[in-house]
Amino acid sequence: MISFQEAREIVLAQARSFGTEEVILDGAFGRVLAEPIRADRDYPPFPRATMDGYALRYEDLERKIRRFRVVETLFAGSQAVKRIGSGECYKIMTGAAVPGDANLVIPREDVEEGKVDMEVGTKEPEHWRPYLNIARQGEDLRMGDIVIDKPCRCSPAVMGLLATLGSVEVTVARVPRVALVTTGDEVVEPGRPVSPVQIRNNNRWMVEGALRKEGIKLAGGEHASDRPWALKGVLQTFMAFDIVIVTGGVSAGDADHVPRVLEELGVRQLFHKIAMRPGKPTWFGVGPTGGVVFALPGNPFSCLVNFALLIAPFIHACWGLERTAPMSLPLSEGRKKRTPLDEFFPVRMEGSPARLNPMPLNGSGDIRLGMQANTLALHPAGNGDLPAGAEVACYSF
Repeated sequence: MISFQEAREIVLAQARSFGTEEVILDGAFGRVLAEPIRADRDYPPFPRATMDGYALRYEDLERKIRRFRVVETLFAGSQAVKRIGSGECYKIMTGAAVPGDANLVIPREDVEEGKVDMEVGTKEPEHWRPYLNIARQGEDLRMGDIVIDKPCRCSPAVMGLLATLGSVEVTVARVPRVALVTTGDEVVEPGRPVSPVQIRNNNRWMVEGALRKEGIKLAGGEHASDRPWALKGVLQTFMAFDIVIVTGGVSAGDADHVPRVLEELGVRQLFHKIAMRPGKPTWFGVGPTGGVVFALPGNPFSCLVNFALLIAPFIHACWGLERTAPMSLPLSEGRKKRTPLDEFFPVRMEGSPARLNPMPLNGSGDIRLGMQANTLALHPAGNGDLPAGAEVACYSF
């Protein structure tokens, strides 16, 4: 067996780009940007009023002028058609362009308003200064500045930024072609008759759900029986895919034929078995066309843990996304060490300050899958029992 960290590094060392493609902005939601994004003009593109008030010349205040005649009212999106002279001002709204002959905006609450004029209040003169309450042109970005310099997901904030920059099409990372093969003669699909000694195929729906959360739809999938010839026929269909995920059939039982069948199909084994729980029998290799194969234990929580700790990071690395280090947070209650392996267990990160609350789970075959959990915590192999308050590494779930 190898350690979890060794297994993770072996998996990530196989990361490679799936290529890129151009998509319209509407198709970029949740995708990963694969090109640097530059400012198409200055931002703000004009001197912008940052609050409702009156735009005037600072020099008039220096000359002790306190009463000003309003020559024009300016709204966001409008341009001034008049100019101001001494003792004159614009009434201006938040977001409006400040004309070049004004260099100060005084908030409405600091003046006494009349029908056609206004008078500045009694604040000390040093309170006012040139360009107060004006966002100056280009103070955020200059035209040509790099706004996004590395791959990132098109989150709501990024989508809004792309729209602001006038992007109509963007270059994104291609999604991989992923196949999912579930195995086991005891497994039946939901909706079909199930005997007292059979189970329903939850791994198919769980793994597919995890892939969809990454923005990936299955390109192929099938359920295979435990008979080696049937298993080989199914797996052979997907050997040209970027990623093949197999669930079940990787342990040491008489019906666990997946590792041998994969090697017969030309998949080169990189490791088999990790010193972790759940997920100890996990198998990983590289196919004859360069795709990778993850063969996971059939227990549902094992599949979920493997996806979170190995498969999702591999996909992210292929997309060029930065690796995220685990956080370290205290446990709300103690935990006993059960095995000499790295143990991953479901917790819920909550509270202020944040703490980790362990969720009930009766082993890796528990159908509840730690569904109330939002984080995986690590009980390291070298540690004994953990007391309440002990800080442990935790991984986004």
